[in-house]
Amino acid sequence: MAANQHVGPSLPVRLRVPILPRMQTAVTLTLNGEARAFDGPMTVAALLATLGLETRKVAVERNAEIVPRSSYAGTWLESGDALEIVHFIGGG
Repeated sequence: MAANQHVGPSLPVRLRVPILPRMQTAVTLTLNGEARAFDGPMTVAALLATLGLETRKVAVERNAEIVPRSSYAGTWLESGDALEIVHFIGGG
């Protein structure tokens, strides 16, 4: 029999499934000068939702750089990030 010949039924390919569910890790941020901890990982959009803020009524600065509103959902936060969030309020 040739070395590369297969004999018998093929075995199923084992899928990579974690034994334990993914654990939440705390993300520690400086938010408007105050240290805060949140369940993470999270994006800017998730943080704003957690804080009850509408994305169209705020401006976000992360580590001294403005985060474009179009990037909120794709900007992941890491422990140690410093954020400034400015909430716009209309009035007259």
